[in-house]
Amino acid sequence: MNSFLDIHKTDPAALRSMIDTAHAMKIARNGRPKGMPDDDQPLAGRMVALIFEKPSTRTRVSFDLGVRQMGGQTMVLSGKEMQLGHGETIADTARVLSRYVDLIMIRTFEEATLLEMAEYASVPVINGLTNRTHPCQIMADVMTYEEHRGPIAGRKVVWCGDGNNVCASFLHAAGQFGFDFTFTGPETLDPEPGFVGFAREKGRSVRIERDPVAAVTGADLVVTDTWVSMHDPESAKERRHNQLRPYQVNEALMAHAKPDALFMHCLPAHRNDEATSAVMDGPHSVIFDEAENRLHAQKAVMRWCLGV
Repeated sequence: MNSFLDIHKTDPAALRSMIDTAHAMKIARNGRPKGMPDDDQPLAGRMVALIFEKPSTRTRVSFDLGVRQMGGQTMVLSGKEMQLGHGETIADTARVLSRYVDLIMIRTFEEATLLEMAEYASVPVINGLTNRTHPCQIMADVMTYEEHRGPIAGRKVVWCGDGNNVCASFLHAAGQFGFDFTFTGPETLDPEPGFVGFAREKGRSVRIERDPVAAVTGADLVVTDTWVSMHDPESAKERRHNQLRPYQVNEALMAHAKPDALFMHCLPAHRNDEATSAVMDGPHSVIFDEAENRLHAQKAVMRWCLGV
């Protein structure tokens, strides 16, 4: 039984296998209607619980559709419906759900909730997002880069803005997939030292650069995310905007990256805040390929978890 809790907790060979499987499954679906099942039905007869403490568009739709395409069924549960960790302990919820389903995906706030769920479940658990990391997103991002530009190993990836949970998983991926990483943003929003340290311990170059132009110069991939996360208090919004405005990804900034550089954003986006519409809809952008690839990458993750 394999749980997919974080990129740095997963063997690099397994990560590479999942990316290769995702590519193959996407190619196999080429030209098929979206509702048509895959020829291969590895989840036939399987039930997957999808737990959402946080609202979701891409995570919910991509996991739900992915299970159905592979022949399985889903049970979608909200945190309010379950009162996760309130009326019943997370440990007991994990034990009970394990009697009913074959796999659990949870999108939650606290990392501790994910870890307790995984500790006490007797079925695999997938991290659909926590406040600290977002590994499924980065699997889709690596897949997207490689289908456009080939191996990501040795490339320069630049993160602009807030060193948030997506940034954290990118740092984990730098260590596991072998690319270099530059963070540019205000010091108050730097990624956690532990995330930076992991990539450096794996032999990767990780730079913290306050000047966004210097950071982006020579980049193969430029990535950003919303300036205000869904768990941030209302009072933080104006302060964050003031801090992050110099790190907006616009056409002038992208001009310093390599001519064939890609631009990514995990979505949802606040257009003309963290990135301009000209960049998001421009020739460097692969944001909608990135969104689609959540489906294929997560199907590969589920197959790996279940060994099918």
